[in-house]
Amino acid sequence: MAIEQYLSPVQPNSLGYYPSEFSVTLGSRMRTHTPEEGCPELPEQGLVLLGVGEDRGAECNAGCAEAPNEIRRYLYRLAVPHVNTDIVDLGNIIVGQTAEDTYYAVSEVVSEVVSRGSTLVLLGGSQDLTFAAYKGFERMNRIINITSIDSRFDLENNDDITSRTWLRNIIMQNPNFLFFSANIGYQTHFVGQDYVQLMDDLKFDAYRLGLVQQDMSRAEALIRNADLVSVDVGAVRQSDAPGNLDPSPHGFYGEEYCQMMRFAGMSTKTCCLGLFEVNPHYDNRGQTAHMVAQGLWYFIEGFFLRNHDNPQLFPENCKRFFVKMEEPDMDLEFYKSKLSDRWWVHVPCENEEMQEIYSSQLMLPCTYGDYLQALKGELPALWMKYYQRLNS
Repeated sequence: MAIEQYLSPVQPNSLGYYPSEFSVTLGSRMRTHTPEEGCPELPEQGLVLLGVGEDRGAECNAGCAEAPNEIRRYLYRLAVPHVNTDIVDLGNIIVGQTAEDTYYAVSEVVSEVVSRGSTLVLLGGSQDLTFAAYKGFERMNRIINITSIDSRFDLENNDDITSRTWLRNIIMQNPNFLFFSANIGYQTHFVGQDYVQLMDDLKFDAYRLGLVQQDMSRAEALIRNADLVSVDVGAVRQSDAPGNLDPSPHGFYGEEYCQMMRFAGMSTKTCCLGLFEVNPHYDNRGQTAHMVAQGLWYFIEGFFLRNHDNPQLFPENCKRFFVKMEEPDMDLEFYKSKLSDRWWVHVPCENEEMQEIYSSQLMLPCTYGDYLQALKGELPALWMKYYQRLNS
């Protein structure tokens, strides 16, 4: 396996976990890269874990490099969520002499795993590793969408790649493979109106924390549209996730975090999840690492419950609805899954060449509320941003 040179094994005993043939825990069902067993073969269309202990790009959170094994310490002990659970744990990335070296190794693993049709979970480390994951998609020449669960936009004006600038640095890449980016849970007192306006000018989407908490279906649609989901644990309130050098008293509850992780697991489009910014130095009896591990459990449960309800791939599993719009003069095509009751809306692309390039972006996940809004003659805001991006 070409990527094995970048990997170091995990020793479960050092985490206080001792597998047993009679155990029904996740750790007993994983094929783990250990010194004794070596590195397992990558699965086809399976689930893969990778620890990345890199935090040189962390702003205000040095020490989060030690998180991967702390998360494993709790994850391995959780019960198996599904009878057919089969997970490969590749161990940890060998950290390079520079952060850029680590980014390169991560991008290689992302490219190798995702190209096999598998889904990769990155246990960070700091959130600038999202940039490294993006570079993995770039290696495949693959157009992607990124959704971040974060109290900030990470668009600060700095050419250095850090946990607060990674999105800006992705946008500045040329050629660029990022089609759409969305933020879930930003807090205005952290980002300010200028950055809110910038996200709108870029035709990206963002939902304030309070709006998402009022209606979690907004988060579900944005997550379902993402190839790459990047999570900053700082988006969770300090009382539920104290393990961060710069926590906030406000944020998502742990239960809401777990719910969003299940959304990501059930999304057939999501093929990379990054869990970042857990800092064991500031944790309270492992509370944050345990919460993140439980969220990952719900992601795993959702992953093994994925169904064939994408109308672009399985139109026979969906009902189609047409809504006549006056401005623009067209019929909006909505699709409702017969299997999950989830909704999509078709976004037309008028340029045939662009239609081929962005073929994967033509079916936009939405909510039932978007359908009701269209029935009132109002275009859903997210549909409009997508339409403008496809036809600009």
